[in-house]
Amino acid sequence: MPARDPGSRDPRGWRALAVCLIAGFMTLLDVSIVNVALPSLQRGQGASPADVSWVVSGYTLTFGLALVPAGKLGDILGRKPVFLTGLASFTAVSALCAAAPDPTWLVVARLLQGAAGGLLNPQVIGMIQQLFRGPERGRAFGLYGASVALSTAVGPLVGGLLVQAAGVRNGWRWVFLVNLPIGLLALVLGVVYLPRTRPRRTGGGLDLVGVVLLGGGVAAVLLPVIEQAQHAAVRWWLFGLAAGLLACFVAWEILWRRTGRDPLVDLALLRARSFGLGSAVGSVYFAGYTGLLLILPLSLQQGQGYSALQAGATGLPFALGSALTSTLGGRAVFRFGRPMVLAGITAVVLGLTATAAVSHHPHGALWWYVLGPLLLAGLGSGLVIGPNQTLALADVPPARSGTAAAVLQTGQRIGTSLGTAVAAHLFYGRLAATHGDFPRATSLSLYGAAALTCAALTIGTADLLVRRRSRRTSSPGRQGLPGSVHAGHREDGRNDGLGSGSTTA
Repeated sequence: MPARDPGSRDPRGWRALAVCLIAGFMTLLDVSIVNVALPSLQRGQGASPADVSWVVSGYTLTFGLALVPAGKLGDILGRKPVFLTGLASFTAVSALCAAAPDPTWLVVARLLQGAAGGLLNPQVIGMIQQLFRGPERGRAFGLYGASVALSTAVGPLVGGLLVQAAGVRNGWRWVFLVNLPIGLLALVLGVVYLPRTRPRRTGGGLDLVGVVLLGGGVAAVLLPVIEQAQHAAVRWWLFGLAAGLLACFVAWEILWRRTGRDPLVDLALLRARSFGLGSAVGSVYFAGYTGLLLILPLSLQQGQGYSALQAGATGLPFALGSALTSTLGGRAVFRFGRPMVLAGITAVVLGLTATAAVSHHPHGALWWYVLGPLLLAGLGSGLVIGPNQTLALADVPPARSGTAAAVLQTGQRIGTSLGTAVAAHLFYGRLAATHGDFPRATSLSLYGAAALTCAALTIGTADLLVRRRSRRTSSPGRQGLPGSVHAGHREDGRNDGLGSGSTTA
């Protein structure tokens, strides 16, 4: 008997989604809101450049390390208790960050905060998979995509407002204190509105060896990126270690599965074409577009004397454009499929390229020149993040959605870290070579971000062309994962009965 589809007609599903989006928004906001408060941190705490770098990078590191084990825990124990644990921990550690008496305390607290955020976030996508089917799932993911884009783009603006209101010496503390009322409200609403799920029995318990191997591999990828951002001696050999650890992880997961036990990551996920493509496109896309939101506010503050508030406001056109099209994209993804995502990436590439071109302008009115290109990039981004997530998870059964979401987000975090490192390297490298020519440094960095985003477009386009060619020569087939909810869509946008809500055994 198929499980009852809760669907969107039950208002409890939308209330639960609202709670998830509030909490997810808060954790993702902390990735970007801190950036604009770094000068305040340096003045108020006397933090060194290495301390500042670890405040930013340490959060990303532990966030990425926690994702996959947290997703698995949500699948096993039920998403509500893991979600509430992560939310309570994140809120408590935010208070520790705000109360930090010295930079070392703050760095340690940020590492714990990243781990709590990584514990919480896979449960958000898992909850969407659990609560919604068909077109309603697309709408829910559209709202999720809007929250991701808004948190990234609005973070610098919110941070600038807080620093300006609280003063330079203590303004950085308020970027953490703002999490307390939001977290407490989400915690109360989560207890009331989040649905309970029964724990799922698994053979062999949690795969701890898999956790260590995968965590070591992800850490070995991210650490050189962090060292690059710190302008420290980069241990490139760690990439070789990462490849070895990840190869051992794959071999171990196969062995663990053959013994009849439940692996940390079901490798069948990676054989599902929609999931593999969505993961690849999402990872490379995040590597591209996040460079824009890092470099432009930085250049405006350091090169043109903008205040933190003025520089943070630069991201508003991007945020508004993305919020508008995210909801529309969530509704339209089942009609237009992958081509809509590719159209969105194309708009982002054009917006980034135009922003890079006009950033050569050396005068103080740069904001007016980039407003249009940033709006175009935002409109495109809204058609990418949520819809791509919907397509990637279309064949993933709800029982495995936490793990699948964690794998997707781990790729996005790695992509974000790599993209940030590339953007910063191009920016500071050109700045040094041109003796402080900020317009040229900004332009080069943004061209690099556009190139990375174009790589995501190339991957998606190539796959779409291969699919269309293969359908001309063979009868179309669809292979999903055991127990998956078949949405029935095709990547070219043709509908095969999407949203039926049927569950296959």
